[in-house]
This record gives sequence, C-alpha cells and structure tokens, in this order.
Amino acid sequence: MIKTRSILLSAIVASLAGFLFGFDTIVISGADRPIQEIWNTSDLFHGTFIMSMALWGTVIGALFGGIPCDRLGRKKTLFGIGILYLLSALGSALAPDPYIFSFSRFIGGLGVGASSVAAPIYISEITPANNRGRLVASYQFNIVLGILVAYVSNYLIGLYFDEYAWRWMLGIEAIPAAIYAFFVLGVPESPRWLALKKKDDKEAEKLLKQLNPGQNVKAMLETIKQSAAQATDAKFFSRKYRFPILLAFLIAFFNQLSGINFVLYYAPRIFEQAGIAATDVLGASIPIGIVNLLFTLLGMYLIDRVGRRKLMYYGSFGYILSLLGVAWGFYTGAEGGLVVAFVSAFIASHAIGQGAVIWVFISEIFPNKVRDYGMSLGSGTHWVFAALITLVTPTVLSTFSGSSIFLFFAGMMVLQLLFVWKIMPETKNRSLEELEEILLPGDMAFEIEKAPEEN
Repeated sequence: MIKTRSILLSAIVASLAGFLFGFDTIVISGADRPIQEIWNTSDLFHGTFIMSMALWGTVIGALFGGIPCDRLGRKKTLFGIGILYLLSALGSALAPDPYIFSFSRFIGGLGVGASSVAAPIYISEITPANNRGRLVASYQFNIVLGILVAYVSNYLIGLYFDEYAWRWMLGIEAIPAAIYAFFVLGVPESPRWLALKKKDDKEAEKLLKQLNPGQNVKAMLETIKQSAAQATDAKFFSRKYRFPILLAFLIAFFNQLSGINFVLYYAPRIFEQAGIAATDVLGASIPIGIVNLLFTLLGMYLIDRVGRRKLMYYGSFGYILSLLGVAWGFYTGAEGGLVVAFVSAFIASHAIGQGAVIWVFISEIFPNKVRDYGMSLGSGTHWVFAALITLVTPTVLSTFSGSSIFLFFAGMMVLQLLFVWKIMPETKNRSLEELEEILLPGDMAFEIEKAPEEN
C-alpha cells in the first residue's frame, strides 16, 4: 500500500475529492437537454428531479457530513466519499428511467456534500498556518480542474457519440472515482482527530512528527489538547459560537447568491439565449473552465500572501462589474461572444475571490471541538442555496430576461462587499488554536482584522 506521509502528498490526495466534486456537479450540464428530450419531462420535473436531485443529496451530505468525520475519522469518511461517487457514476450511466437516474445523482450528491466538509477539515488540520490557505485551496483548485475536465469531456463525447452520449458523459466519472478511493487508503489520519476524539496521543504525536519535520511536536500536541481542555460544553448553536456561525453562514450565502452555480450548471442554456448556436454551446463552455482554472491558481498563490479578506475585495468588485456587463449584454442584444467574455470575467472574479477563500475560511474559523459541525453548517448553507437556485432556474430562465437575472445577482454582490468591509476578519498566518482563542469572544472578534506579516 502506498504510504503518503508528507503534508503535500496527503493534501493532494485528499483534495482529489474536489476533482470528483467539480466533475460530478458540472457533468450534468452536457446531459441537461438530451435527458429532458428523451424522457419528455416538464420544466418543473426536470428542475426538481433531474437537475437538482444531486444538490439535495449534497445538502444532506453537507449538513450531516460532520457526523462521520467526528465519529469515524477524516480518513474513513474520505474513502466512503469515493465509493459514493463510484456508485453514482455507474448508476447514472445505466439508469433506465428518470427515477433511478435521480436516485443515482442523489447518491453522488451525498459524496459532494460530505467532501465539502471532510476534505477542507482534513487538509486544514494537517497543515501549518503559513501555507494552510494554499493547501486547503488545492481542494478548490481540484474542483475547478474537475469542472474544466467535465466541460472538455462533454464536448468530446458529444462530438463522437450519438444518442447515448449523455450516458458516457456521466459514466466516465467511475474511473477517477475508483482511483481516488484507492489512493485515499494511503493517507494518514488527522492527528488532531486522533488526539481529541480517539485519545491516541502516541499515534497523534507520531503523525505530527511525520507531517511537521523539525518542529516541536510535543508542544504542538500539548497546544491541541489544551484547546480541547479549555472548551466548554456549550451547544453548537449557542452564544459562544455565534460569531463564527454568522461568518460561515454569510460567506456561504453570498457564494451562491453570486449566481455561480446558476452559470456553471446552465451555461449552455445561457449561451443559447445570448444567441450562440446550439451546436456551439458546449464548446463555448470550455473557456469558462479554463478561466476558472487559471484564476484559481492565482488565488492559491495570493491567499497566504495578501490574505483572505483582500481576495474577497478583489472578487466582490469583479463580480459587480462583470455581472453588470452580462446584464447589459442581454439587455442590448450584444453578440454572443461578448456575453461569453463577461461571463468569463465573472468566473475569474469568483475563482480569485469566493472560490479561493470559502472552504479555507470556513475550515479555519471554528474551534477544534466543533469544527466538524461548523464546517457542516457552512457547507450546508452553501448547498441549500445552490439546490434552491438550481431547482428554480429552468422556470426562471423561461420567465425573466437575462438582464433582470444578472442585475439581481449584481445587487447581491454589493451586499457581499458590505459584508467583507464591515464584518469579515482576516485569518492568515494564525494557527487554528490561535484563531480559536481570538474568534470566540464576541468583543474580540475583530482583533484579527490585521494578521501578522509573513516571516
């Protein structure tokens, strides 16, 4: 069995759950139209069962993903996620009717939701403060890589396969799912989970030494244990945790009210409305994936240098300008290529801002004692709104003009800018235990607005 004992290799393997996340959530965009035509479903049925069923699975996986993380450990949870993806891919590809198809997509959604909890937690707990942002953001990088590969895969399969192309689009995910499940068996467990949940100090110290060569691991372990000893038995939804709960809810809420899933899931339909020929819409989606990947890399480079808050400023201003541009393009009937350019600018703004920050930020702001449940709350909020938006999108696209829809999203991003300015703290260059001490008291919540400079 492969033994991945370094921080980098362990983070890379865990972050591959993000690749499956991105691929699984976006691959449906290429099968959207063919499935509705083959099974002759209404817009309401198609939105409720075909397109959004995976997202309802994601909601459940996110809301309850903290439970297996807490009780079984991060490693076993990550392995189970790989199995869910594998079953979903095979079931979706072989489904004889829309009901079995929807159930298979639901299973995949459970994997997506649980991975958005387990992977960021795991990576944040095995990495030091000075590069935690970059390594946790590798999960987001893999999400956008999966999105790009899904767009390219859909395009190529659409070129070379006929009426069963959509089955191949969905079924091919079984290959990376099986590979991921195999490799995750070789990663170590989170030393923080071993120390705090299993009370296995010996193994936790051993792993801390392997993951942090040259560091004083005894002192690290003592700090971790002290954080748990100082924790009270306050319930998660209590005054004690109100500030990190507020932060997690708002960043997840605004992530979806930017319209990001609206664009990613329904890019082909949006481009058709903008006047791009139906035969070209899958190809027009590929630039979105490329821009997403490149700007995610830029966000990963900057997140531990300029900090989470500044990236959110960049993203918020970019969101507002690009969304207004898309709205203008629809309103004036501008050529489709211009709309694609504005949508690509929107994707770039997301990738360098919310996309790079959200999973890092939520994984940092909760104390060790409730990190599992805090991550579930943030991820669950994200996916509840993603599911609602995906469910109503077919109806919204049929009822409202493109300009009205994108003006609404632009208005929401003005509110996000206010959130970043007035509420969001900076968290770079702080250990998880330091953040726990500073963030919990409500009257001290803003003391970390200026994080220390890198050494």
